[in-house]
Amino acid sequence: MRHGAIDKARRWAGAGILAAALAAVLPGGAVAQDARSYVLTTATTGGTYYPVGVAIATLIKVKLQAAQKIDLSAISSAGSTENVKLLRENQAHFAILQGLVAQFAADGEGPFQAEGVQKNLRGITPLWYNYEQFVVDKSLAKTGRIGDMANLYGKKFSMGARGSGLETMHKWIFPNLGIDYEKFDQVFQGYGPTGESLQNGSIQGGNFEAGLPTGGLTQAMAAAGDRLTFLEFNEEDVAKANGKTSLLSLTTIPANTYPNQPNPVRTARLANYLAVNADVPEQDVYLITKTIFENLGFLNNIHAATKEIDVNEAVRTSPFPLHPGAVKYYKEAGLTVPDSLISK
Repeated sequence: MRHGAIDKARRWAGAGILAAALAAVLPGGAVAQDARSYVLTTATTGGTYYPVGVAIATLIKVKLQAAQKIDLSAISSAGSTENVKLLRENQAHFAILQGLVAQFAADGEGPFQAEGVQKNLRGITPLWYNYEQFVVDKSLAKTGRIGDMANLYGKKFSMGARGSGLETMHKWIFPNLGIDYEKFDQVFQGYGPTGESLQNGSIQGGNFEAGLPTGGLTQAMAAAGDRLTFLEFNEEDVAKANGKTSLLSLTTIPANTYPNQPNPVRTARLANYLAVNADVPEQDVYLITKTIFENLGFLNNIHAATKEIDVNEAVRTSPFPLHPGAVKYYKEAGLTVPDSLISK
């Protein structure tokens, strides 16, 4: 086993999954075909990626480990941008990717300009939407809209963990909105530490781009009382934020999703995707895809964000081609898979 793989597994593996994560990696990063053990990489533990990843891994263990000898272990990571690297280096086999990062990886742009198009990536399905949840000290929210981020110049703002999809998102969305993020006193924290810093006042703003509800934000809103407030988007803001793309759409965070949030919040949302390395065998991806869609109730009971998983969305759009195993399941389910989503 490579020392780098061991070190990374030690840093990322959650309680109870370290042994499984280590067992999944052999010399050269190859999958242990006898055990057919795989690693699903997620993001930091205070957001939505990690608990949803653990839910999916738990489902696969329950349904496929004994019957098919397929095991899946979820590990935490810095986030989507690093997840692409882990897939490229065969240190992970499945990953949850934020929509913008997935698009950059498919096009070889943004943080992947040096490496180029990530030809090893294949899609399985969109999972849920990330909601832009910009929260700042109420004294800085002069209009209550996203343009108030300019009031944070010189103040501490959490850009997200280094290597995360959130950091990549901020470096893309702020210029589109006319906000100079270099003027923030930037800190780089995951969702849990960002929530703690907001509630103790050591930073003045953060964005919890995740599914609803987000654990770190729930903690911050409960502890800070009415000192924190959301910044909203309207249709014009979403259009500006999108730049030349159509990745973001206008949506609403329902009232009382969080403590001390009595009113709905209009914001933007972005899809997340379950991706897989092209080298994972077709039959294993087929069984995993089938198991997910035939047991959505199991996932829904673990995390509310999974209620947005829709099999019909899986064949409508993907930043990269679908894995043949996923295509096999969708065709079996009677869906038409566009030629543009089939690997050539």
